[in-house]
Amino acid sequence: MSDRHISQHFETLAIHAGNTADPLTGAVVPPIYQVSTYKQDGVGGLRGGYEYSRSANPTRTALEENLAALEGGRRGLAFASGLAAEDCLLRTLLSPGDHVVIPNDAYGGTFRLFAKVVARWGVEWSVADTSDPAAVRAAITPKTKVVWVETPSNPLLGITDIAAVAQVARDAGARLVVDNTFATPYLQQPLSLGADVVVHSLTKYMGGHSDVVGGALITGDAELGEELAFHQNAMGAVAGPFDSWLVLRGTKTLSVRMDRHSENAVKVADMLTRHARVTSVLYPGLPEHPGHEVAAKQMKSFGGMVSFRVEGGEEAAVEVCNRAKIFTLGESLGGVESLIEHPGRMTHASVAGSALEVPADLVRLSVGIENAEDLVEDLQQALG
Repeated sequence: MSDRHISQHFETLAIHAGNTADPLTGAVVPPIYQVSTYKQDGVGGLRGGYEYSRSANPTRTALEENLAALEGGRRGLAFASGLAAEDCLLRTLLSPGDHVVIPNDAYGGTFRLFAKVVARWGVEWSVADTSDPAAVRAAITPKTKVVWVETPSNPLLGITDIAAVAQVARDAGARLVVDNTFATPYLQQPLSLGADVVVHSLTKYMGGHSDVVGGALITGDAELGEELAFHQNAMGAVAGPFDSWLVLRGTKTLSVRMDRHSENAVKVADMLTRHARVTSVLYPGLPEHPGHEVAAKQMKSFGGMVSFRVEGGEEAAVEVCNRAKIFTLGESLGGVESLIEHPGRMTHASVAGSALEVPADLVRLSVGIENAEDLVEDLQQALG
C-alpha cells in the first residue's frame, strides 16, 4: 500500500511514511543497512534496485520517502549536510553565466557558497529583500534561473510571502527554492505555495537531537527529481545509513517537538519585549513583526527561533551569550536543548562587510523544549 494512502495527516505520515516493517523479522523500525555493496543475482540482476550505497541504500531510501511525504513532494533526496544538498541543487539548476537572486538575510554558509564557490564557476548573483515581491522582481535579470528564499530567515527572522514570490519567479521563468529549515514541513509547506524545490538542513529540527549532520532536497517535479538524483549519485555527497536512521527517528516526533518549541518561544519573546535592556525582538509571532500577517497565513505556528538586540552594542551582546547557563553557547539550532549565539562572530562571520552583514548587537536563540519558566529566568539573569 502506498504511503500516500495511509493518511494525509502530518503526524501519521511522520511515523509511517517510508517506515515499512522489515520483511524478514517484522521489526517496526527500518534496519540500518551499514553496507557498501550488494550481491547481484547475475550480471545486472539487482535486488530491489540496490548495487552500491552511494547510488542507493535502503535506510536512506526510507528517509527520502519520509521527507517527500512530509513536504508533499514527489521526490526527496538526503545528503551528507545541508550545504551538500545546496551544492547539488545549484550545480543541477545552473550553468556558467546564469544569475541567482539571493535574500538579504540568509545563513552565512549559504552566502559563502554563492560568494566564494559558485561565483568562481561563473554564476552571478544579486541581493534582494525577499519580503518585498517588487524588490525580487526588480532584481531579476534575463539570465535569472533561480530565486532563493529563507522564511523565516536566518538570523533576522524575516518572512517572505512564498506564494507571491513564486509567482514573480514563475513570470520570469525562474525556479523558486525555499530553505524551510527554520519552519520545517510541520509548520510550513512551500511546495503547496508554489515553490519548485525545498531545502533542509536535517541537522536542525528534522533530526532534532544535535547528534547528526544532514541535508535534503524535496521537489514536486518528477523530472527535476530525476535530474537531482543523477547529480546526487554523480557528486556523491550522500547521507550515510546511520545518519539517515537518526533523522528518520527524529521526524517521527517532529510535530510534538515543534509545538513545544513554538510554545516556549512565544513566552521567551514576550519576556524579551518587556525587558529594559532589549532594544528589539525579532519573532514573527509578535503582532508588531512586519511579517506577522504573512507568517500567520502560511505557517501553522511561528517556530522556535527568536533573535533580539541589546543596548550596549556588540560587547554587551557577547556578554549575554557568555552569561547564559541553561542556554548553551553553540553554532547550531533546532535541538531539544536551548542554544544561544552571537551571529556576527559565529554563524554569520562570513557575511561581514557584505549586504547580508548582521547587526553587531544581535543575539540569536534556538528555544528548546525545556521548562519555559527556567528558560525565561536564565535569560533574565543573562541580561542582568
